Amino acid sequence: MDDNDNEIMEKKKKMLLKAIGEVVFERRSILRKGINKFSFEYDIGNGLLSRLEHGTTDTKITTLWKLANAFEIEFSDFARLIEKKLPTDFNFYE
Repeated sequence: MDDNDNEIMEKKKKMLLKAIGEVVFERRSILRKGINKFSFEYDIGNGLLSRLEHGTTDTKITTLWKLANAFEIEFSDFARLIEKKLPTDFNFYE
């Protein structure tokens, strides 16, 4: 992988993290719960939750699964919401 490939991968990673953050924020807003209350009720650190919503951190699949459970949706539906935020041709490898 050359520097250009690394730049592309980093750009795509940022796109994905931004999409995750938007979905998490939107779903939490639907529940009308602040970060502190939501993070306490669902055992997700409020710092982590804030960084996720801002698209500045990657996370474990287990945390994403916990979020789907907190939003009372299937994980596959949560993933679809994220996919909808991405370009239809989104792919890490071109």
